[in-house]
Amino acid sequence: MQTTLAPEFIDTADGREAEAILRKCVHCGFCTATCPTYQLLGDELDGPRGRIYLIKQVLEGQAPTEKTRTHLDRCLTCRNCETTCPSGVQYGHLVDIGRRIVEEKVPRRTGERALRWTLKEGLTSPLFGPAMKLGQAMRGVLPAALKAKVPEPQKAGAWPTRTHARRMLLLAGCVQPSMAPNINAATARVLDACGIQAVVAPSAGCCGAVKFHLNDQQGGLQQMRAAIDAWWPLLDSGEAEAIVVNASGCGVTVKEYGHLLRDDPAYADKAARVSAAARDLSELLPELLPRLREQIAPPASGEVLAYHPPCTLQHGQKLRGGVESNLKALGFDLRTAPEESHLCCGSAGTYSVLQPELAQPLRDRKLQHLGRLRPAAILSSNIGCITHLQSGTDLPVKHWIEVLDAALLPKF
Repeated sequence: MQTTLAPEFIDTADGREAEAILRKCVHCGFCTATCPTYQLLGDELDGPRGRIYLIKQVLEGQAPTEKTRTHLDRCLTCRNCETTCPSGVQYGHLVDIGRRIVEEKVPRRTGERALRWTLKEGLTSPLFGPAMKLGQAMRGVLPAALKAKVPEPQKAGAWPTRTHARRMLLLAGCVQPSMAPNINAATARVLDACGIQAVVAPSAGCCGAVKFHLNDQQGGLQQMRAAIDAWWPLLDSGEAEAIVVNASGCGVTVKEYGHLLRDDPAYADKAARVSAAARDLSELLPELLPRLREQIAPPASGEVLAYHPPCTLQHGQKLRGGVESNLKALGFDLRTAPEESHLCCGSAGTYSVLQPELAQPLRDRKLQHLGRLRPAAILSSNIGCITHLQSGTDLPVKHWIEVLDAALLPKF
C-alpha cells in the first residue's frame, strides 16, 4: 500500500515509520477474521483494515473527525491482527501513531478529557494504593460498575527472606500490588524455591503503558526512562541477570522500550538492553521445571483449570503455549477455551472503563467459552484480564503463578 505523506509528516520519525508499515499492507483482509471489534460490530472501519485506511488518509493530509477518532478508540490494541497478518504489518505501532495525531487534531470534550486524565494520572499515582484500600472497605455499598473494578481484599503472604547468587529484577507494576498483592509475592516465593532471588526496585514505578496508550505518549516515555534509571545499576553491574515481568501487559511494553526510545540519544542503548533483558515469567518455566518437579505437590485428580492467554502474551509478545505445556508437565490439567482462545477478553488496559459497551460482551463471550470446560478456576497472566473476567463470574480467577505457589511443598 503506497501513500503520499502530507508535508507536516515528511522527515518526521512518525511519518517514516508509518510509511514503512503501510508499504507492507496488501489489503488482504485476513485480519478482520480475528479482530474482536469487527466480530462484534461487523463494520469495516472497526477492523484493522478500515482503521489502517483512516490513518493513511490522515497521514496524507485529510482532516480527521470525531468519527475517525471513535473508530480508533474502539480498537483494543490486542494485536491479534498482527498474529494473523501474512505480511507482518506492525499494526500496533501504526495505531499508536494514528491515535496520537488524531488526538492532537480533534480535541475531546471536557468529560472525556477528565476521565482519561483521571485514569492516566490516578492508576499510576502513589495514592492509588490507599484509594484501592478505601474502595475495598466500602465495596459492599459501591455501585455495580465501580464494584466490578474493585477486587476483594487479598492477603499476599510472606515475601521470601533467603538470598541467592541468582538475582532477577521483578517489575512490581502500578496497580497489581494494590489490587492483587499475592501475584508478586507468589512470584517471589516460586523463584525462591528455584534458587532465584526476586529484587524489586521501588523507584521503577509504572512501566509507562497506561499513559502511552491513553495518548500521553510523552508522559509514558518519561515513565519508561524512570524505570530504566531504576533498573540500570543492578542490570549494568550484573547483579541482576534479567527483568522478570508477571503482568503480560507490562511485559509487552518493556520489550518495546528499545523501539520506543530508539531516537533518544541518552536512552536508546540502555532501552535496547533493558528490552533484551526483559522476560515474561512464563519464559522462565522450562528452566525451572526440574526444581519445581521436586517441590510441587501433585494437583487434585480430575480438577480442570481453564486458562485465558492474554493478548499481550500471545499476540504482543508472541508467546503461545508455554504456560499450558509447562503446567501440564507438572501435572496440572490446564486447558484453553475450546473456541476463540485467540480473542481478547475485553480488558485491554483501560479499555473496559472507556468502552464498557464492547468490553462486557467480549468478557461474557470469553467466560462462556471457558465455562464449557467446567473448570474449578480460571487462570490468566495479566492483572487486567484477571480483574475483568472476575467481574463476570463467581469462579475464582487467578494468575497461574498463584497456583504453583499454593502447590509448593512446605519447607521444614
